[in-house]
Amino acid sequence: MKRIEVKLHLPAVAPLLDVIKSAADALGADLAAPLRLYDLEDEFRADWEAELVASQNEDVRRLLGMFDTEFFSTGVIALDEANAEAVVRACSAVRLRLRVGPLAALADEALEAGTVEVGRLSEPTGRAFMCYVFLATLQDLILSHLDSAILGDGAAPP
Repeated sequence: MKRIEVKLHLPAVAPLLDVIKSAADALGADLAAPLRLYDLEDEFRADWEAELVASQNEDVRRLLGMFDTEFFSTGVIALDEANAEAVVRACSAVRLRLRVGPLAALADEALEAGTVEVGRLSEPTGRAFMCYVFLATLQDLILSHLDSAILGDGAAPP
């Protein structure tokens, strides 16, 4: 099984965990990317959405779970086939929530290109942006080093 261990700088990452937790709390019972399935029966749609929300919340719980007591003593998180997919999905959910929340005033192009001038942002918005970049980097790391392990056979996605 492929495994990546990443050593993170605790003083830099700890404040970002507060941002992740806050975004996770803001997600609550909402999907990060709401569905627009109007042709489904109400009961079926409600059940499906509830299942997706539960899955999203479990993914975010697994992301936050990587930053446990061991992390705070070693500064290391471990990524492998068992948690990679959930972490990528959780990062996406949190990043989407940050985009519509504390980063809403910033252009999507600037967020994705990383051309935001952090020094010009308020402290909370700057922290949210750094969290956004951190989660994007974590996703890139997983997709660069564990992608074939996630897909199972090393084949490219369709």
